[in-house]
Amino acid sequence: MKHTPSCTLLIATYNWPAALEQTLLSIKRQVMLPSEVIIADDGSKEETTKLIAAYQTGFPVPLRHIWQPDEGFKLGQIRNKVIAAATGEYIIQIDGDLILHPSFVKDHVHAARPNHFIGGSRVLLSEALSQEIFKSKQAGISLFHKGVRNKFNALHAPAVARFIELFKKEKGLYNLRGCNMSFWRKDLLAVNGYNEQITGWGREDTELVIRLYNKGIQRVFFKLQGIVYHLYHKEYDRTSVLKNDEVVQEAIENKLTWCEKGVAQYL
Repeated sequence: MKHTPSCTLLIATYNWPAALEQTLLSIKRQVMLPSEVIIADDGSKEETTKLIAAYQTGFPVPLRHIWQPDEGFKLGQIRNKVIAAATGEYIIQIDGDLILHPSFVKDHVHAARPNHFIGGSRVLLSEALSQEIFKSKQAGISLFHKGVRNKFNALHAPAVARFIELFKKEKGLYNLRGCNMSFWRKDLLAVNGYNEQITGWGREDTELVIRLYNKGIQRVFFKLQGIVYHLYHKEYDRTSVLKNDEVVQEAIENKLTWCEKGVAQYL
């Protein structure tokens, strides 16, 4: 019988408690719960802390909140702090602006393979549908809702996905979404987690995956499962991307498997 690993669900958030609440509600509806949920908070204000405290009472699994002061966009750093604190063998990573399909955690855990990581996709929701969800706190979304974009990503057929996986191996950096990924914790520790040299929006996940590839960790084919619905928001400032691309290029050219400033400093 296949071992079912203990699992930490890592949620990154910053100053959007209304969206985070939708994420937490969708976790409560999971058919398979994680062992624990840890919120990686990159400097949110008191309103987010109060929301989390309200949900900690009666939440079906331990709900922890790790916060750092707001010193600009330092997503890699707060994720490293959560990775260090996590008790799960397996870490599923999402953002706090997602609504999870009820089988989301189950899909990730069942698709986990030794020496592999998972990079999933997302379903984009329109601004109008997102606002409707905030008002109604509706329980479910499907590909038939008006305002659900890229509907193929909303198809849920894990048995079909497992069949396709027999013939198709996922490679490269195509369609990497840091909002929907999962890893064995030991593999993250082996490459020292996220590179904190990357600050500002963009490329922290790409650079991490390059080091995982260089370490021999492969990617699982993960379509038709692990569905997340992304609540609409305006795009982030992307002026940091060019600077962060230089760090990515260094990892590629030098075949790096380790970053100097990573998760080890919090262990």
